[in-house]
Amino acid sequence: MAAPPGPADPAPRTGPPIGLGIAGLGMAGAVMVQAAAAHDGYVLRAAADPHPAPRAAFARDFNAAVYDDVRALCADPAVEVVYIATPHQFHAPHAILAAEHGKHVILEKPMALTLADCDAIIAAADRNHVHLVVGHTHGFDPAVHVMRLLIASGALGRLGMIHSFNYTNFLYRPRRPEELDTAQGGGILFNQVPHQIDIVRLLAGGLVRSVRAQTTALDPARPTEGSCAALLQFENGAAASLIYSGYDYFDSDEWHFGIGERGTPKTIDHGAARRALMKNTDEVRARTETFAYGSSIAGLPAHQPHFGITIVTCEKAELRASADGLIKYDNMGAMKINIERGPGIPGRRQVLDEMGRALRLGLRPTHDGRWGKATLEVALAILRSAQERREIALEHQVAVIEEEITPDESENGEGRIEARIVDWPAAGIYAKD
Repeated sequence: MAAPPGPADPAPRTGPPIGLGIAGLGMAGAVMVQAAAAHDGYVLRAAADPHPAPRAAFARDFNAAVYDDVRALCADPAVEVVYIATPHQFHAPHAILAAEHGKHVILEKPMALTLADCDAIIAAADRNHVHLVVGHTHGFDPAVHVMRLLIASGALGRLGMIHSFNYTNFLYRPRRPEELDTAQGGGILFNQVPHQIDIVRLLAGGLVRSVRAQTTALDPARPTEGSCAALLQFENGAAASLIYSGYDYFDSDEWHFGIGERGTPKTIDHGAARRALMKNTDEVRARTETFAYGSSIAGLPAHQPHFGITIVTCEKAELRASADGLIKYDNMGAMKINIERGPGIPGRRQVLDEMGRALRLGLRPTHDGRWGKATLEVALAILRSAQERREIALEHQVAVIEEEITPDESENGEGRIEARIVDWPAAGIYAKD
C-alpha cells in the first residue's frame, strides 16, 4: 500500500525541473553534480565549498552561483533542494540549517554522528514541512532494487541469509585529519559500512534485531577502524554477515569482473594507494586536487554500480550482482538477469528520483530520516559491540516502506520501479513488476 503523507509533508508540486544546490564539492559532491547534470528532472542552481578551485569549476561549467558558506547557499531563493556532502561532523547542523530555510534535503550518509542528532534533523524537517532523503548509499543501486523485488515477490521462497563483503583501499586514500578520527565520523563505520547496512536492511525488510561485531585498527599512523566483521540478526529470522577491509592489500573488485564501485572497468593494482601515499607530503591538498569537482573529467559508467560482493541465500535460489545486472543460481544452473543501465549515473539517479517522487507525487521516501537513523543505529551498535565484546539489541529500527505504483507514476517515469529488467528469465520467476 502507498504510505499516506504525514502531517508534516508538503503538498505535491508540478512544473519545471527542481532547483538543486550542492553543499560540498568534494568526492561525493562531484559525483552528484555529474548525476544531476544528466537528470532531466533537476537543474543545478548553486554550490558551496570552502575551496576556490572546485567553486570556480562549478561556476564555469554551469553558469551558476557559488558560495564559500553553506548558509549563503541555503538562503539562495533559486535552490529548492540542498544536497549535503560536507564533512560528517557538519551533517546535522547543515541539514537543520537547510530545513530552517525551507529547503528539502538530500543528506549524504552517515545521517549524523549520534542518534540525538538524527532526531534533531528529523524534527527540523517535520517542523518546516520539508522532505528528507538520506543518501547516497549503494542501497539505491538498481541491482539491489531488483533483488529486493525478487525476495519480496516470494518467487525465491524464504530469505535465509545475506553475505556482504568488500576489500578496498579506503583507508589509504588522501584524508583530512578528522577522517582518521572515529569521534569525528572518521573510519569505515561512518563512511563505508553504512552502504552494506543499507543494502542488507533493504533486502531483509529493515528490522535488525541485534548486532554482534568485531572491528580492528591495525595501523597506528591511521588510528581508526579499518576492518570489520559483523553479524546482524533480523526480526524475520534472516541473518546478514558484513565483512569490510580498507587496508589496500586485497581488492574484491578482482572478484567482480574487474569492474569498479561506480561501474567503470578498472586495473587491479593491489597496494597502489599505499605506495602513492608514501610519496604524498600534503594529504589535504592531494585530496582536493584528486577528488574535488573539476579535478578530473569522468565519463558515464559503462556498467552497474556495486559495493563489493553481496550474496543472497533464499529457499529456492541464491543471487548476486553481475557487471550489468544479477546472476540467479538455482537447480537449473546460473541465469543472468540484465538490468537496463538507463541515463546518467545509476544509483545516484535513484537518489534524485526518490526526492523527485516526494516533491511531485507527495510520496514518503523510503530512505527518509527515520530510515537513516536506523542505519546509523546499526553502525553505532557495531562499534559498541566491538568495544564491549557482546551482542547489542536495537531499539529504533523501521521496516521498508512498500508503495504501490499509480498509473500517473508509471506514465511520468517517477514510479517506484526504478530498474527495468532487460532479460527476465521465464523459468520460475514471477515478481511484482
